[in-house]
Amino acid sequence: MATPAPRILVIEDNPVLRANLGAMFAEHGIPADFAADGCSGLQAALSDPPDVLVLDLGLPGLDGLRVCERVRAQADRHVPVLMLTARDALDDKLLGFRSGADDYLVKPFAAAELLARCLALSQRHRVGTAHVLRIGSLSIDRRSGLVQRGGRTLELQQTAHRLLLALAEAWPRTLTRSELVDRVWGASPPESGPLRTHLYLLRRALDGPSDTPILKTVHGVGFRLEADT
Repeated sequence: MATPAPRILVIEDNPVLRANLGAMFAEHGIPADFAADGCSGLQAALSDPPDVLVLDLGLPGLDGLRVCERVRAQADRHVPVLMLTARDALDDKLLGFRSGADDYLVKPFAAAELLARCLALSQRHRVGTAHVLRIGSLSIDRRSGLVQRGGRTLELQQTAHRLLLALAEAWPRTLTRSELVDRVWGASPPESGPLRTHLYLLRRALDGPSDTPILKTVHGVGFRLEADT
């Protein structure tokens, strides 16, 4: 059975770019909706979450960073976000990732590249919602709770298991500290000390003496898993 085309929501205030993207998506049989400002785009993203959100950083009313943060906090499921911007500075990119963006594309860009990135994000999200998550030599069975790496069964405490599952579902995106805390503890977050302790214990469980470390700290951003094969 063919994989259904992802449904795209584009929040972009440039009418020419909206028209060009609409024509491209239509040509490839990909359903797409459009919003011209942050407030109406946020409402659309929350009322009917798309498979991929293409989000301009410099929006009128509510900018792309705030839209992304609210989607992350309020959407009833993870929505992959591709952020568009005319800014190529590293600090701007880091701000985008910290707000929860999965990918980043600098204007001007080739339409074919945007399409490829949207399809890749959609595919990664489908993998992230599968029954068994596989990232390199790591596998996580959602139903049984079984975690293995390279055929070796890992014994994880409950909190470490929740941390690993949150990171695996977001892979390959980096989760900020606040996102990770929210996904694991919700409305009752711990102090920063316990989070560091649980991450340390998770690292010890994941990495054998000859294993390549797969839980990475991205300084200034957060944490992510990295496939080792």
